[in-house]
Amino acid sequence: MEANLILLADAYKYSHHKLYVPGTTHIYSYLESRGGLFDETVFYGLQYFLKAYLAGPVVTAEKIRAAGVELEEVFGRKDVYDPARFTYILEKHGGRLPVRIKAVAEGSVIPVKQVLMTIENTDPACYWLTNFLETLLMQVWYPCTVATLSREIKKVVKRYYEATASTASFTGIDFVLNDFGFRGASSVESAGLGGSAHLVNFSGSDTLAASTFAKKYYHAAKAPGLSIPATEHSIVTLLGEKGEPDIFKHVLDTFPSGTIACVSDSYNIFRACEEYWGTLLKDQVLARNGTLVIRPDSGDPVRTLLAVFDILMAKFGHSVNEKGYKVLPPQVRVIQGDGISYESIPVIYKALKQAGISAENLVLGMGGALLQRVNRDTQEFALKCSYAEINGRSVDVQKSPAELDADGQLRTSFKKSKAGRLKLIRTEAGFETVAAGSHPQHSDLLQTVFENGALITDQRFENIKTNAAI
Repeated sequence: MEANLILLADAYKYSHHKLYVPGTTHIYSYLESRGGLFDETVFYGLQYFLKAYLAGPVVTAEKIRAAGVELEEVFGRKDVYDPARFTYILEKHGGRLPVRIKAVAEGSVIPVKQVLMTIENTDPACYWLTNFLETLLMQVWYPCTVATLSREIKKVVKRYYEATASTASFTGIDFVLNDFGFRGASSVESAGLGGSAHLVNFSGSDTLAASTFAKKYYHAAKAPGLSIPATEHSIVTLLGEKGEPDIFKHVLDTFPSGTIACVSDSYNIFRACEEYWGTLLKDQVLARNGTLVIRPDSGDPVRTLLAVFDILMAKFGHSVNEKGYKVLPPQVRVIQGDGISYESIPVIYKALKQAGISAENLVLGMGGALLQRVNRDTQEFALKCSYAEINGRSVDVQKSPAELDADGQLRTSFKKSKAGRLKLIRTEAGFETVAAGSHPQHSDLLQTVFENGALITDQRFENIKTNAAI
C-alpha cells in the first residue's frame, strides 16, 4: 500500500505552521554527522527516500482527508492540523513538493562535522514544509551508518591482508565480510536499505532483499550481492549425531564442484574437522574443483578458530605464503559467523597473525551487528535549520547549547549547529564546510538531487561503489 506522506512526520510538527514567527517565508536546513564512532561517514541511501516517498504527485485529496481523520484522533482537537496547507500544494503544485534538496554524491566518504545535504522550500507559502520532512529524511542515518560501518571493517580486513595474506588473495577481499543480517533486521525495508549499504563495500551477502533494492532504486546492472550453497543445522542434524558424517558426504556429493559452506558445530566442531572432514572425507574434499568452507557456529571465536585451524592444517597440510604465513590448501577455508562485530574482528585477525595464520584462510559472516546494532547516535546524525527569511530579511540561524559536563563544568555542547547557507568544498587540506557564495575558486560538492517533486540526479550503484572505494 502506498504510504501517505502527510502522516510521515513526528506528530508535534503539524503545529509548526502556526509556531514559526509571522512573516517567515523560507527555511533552509542541513544534515551532518556531528561525530560518533568513526571519523568519516559514507553518504548513502538518500535516493531511495526520494524515489520511494517524495518524487511525483505525493499529495492527493484522499491523503489529505485520511490524514485529517488520523490527526484529529491523535490531538483530540481540530486546530493543529491544517489541511489547507496540503490542499495548497495539491492545487498550486499538482501535489508535488516545492522543496529543493542538495547533497554530496552517494558513496562519498566525508569527514564528520561537514554538511552532507541541505533542504529548503521553493515556495514562500511552504516555509513549514522544510523541517516537516526532517522526520523522513533523517532516516538516511541508517544506510549511511551501515555503509560506514561496513567500510571501516573493510579497512581492518585490508590491514591484515596487507600484513599476512598473499598478493594473489587480495581479489577475494570483497567476499570476506558476508551479510547474514536479513533475519535480524527490523523489517524487510531495513534489510534492503541496510543490506544494500553493505554492498557498497563488499559483495558477499545472503540478504537477497539488498540486491533487489540496489537494482530497483540504484540501477544495479546485476545483483551486487553474491552467495553460495550452504547448509544450516536443520540439514546437518537430520540423521542425528551418528549420521553427521553421512550428511557431510551428501553435501559433497550434491555439489562436487564450486564453493560450498557447511556448518559443522552441531555436535562437536573439533571431531567434525579431525575425524570427518580431515580423515573420512579428506580425499573427496581435496579432489573437488572448488572450496569447502567449514563453519564453526558456537564457542569463543578466537579459541575456537585457533583450534580449528590447528586441526585442519595438521590434517590437510598447508603452504607458507610470501609473507611467511600459513595457508590451507585452496579446497579448504573457514567462515566465522558467530560473535562477529566491529570490535571482535580485529581481535580475531590479531590472534591469527600471532599464530602465523594468514588472513586469507578466513571469511566472516555478520548479522545483527551489521544491520541492527547501530542507531542515529552511532555517527551523531542531525538535521538543523541554519538559515531563514522573515519579512524579506535574511537570518542566519544557529543553536549553541551550554551544557554541564560530568565534572560540573559549563561548556559549549558538541550539538552546536552551523549558521547560514552552506557549501561543501575540497581543498588541499581536505573537506571544509563554508558559507555559500564564498570560495568561488572551489566548486560546491553539494549538487541538486531533487527539486519541486522531481528527481534531478539519478545515481547508479556501480558509481556509488567506486566513490566509496578505499
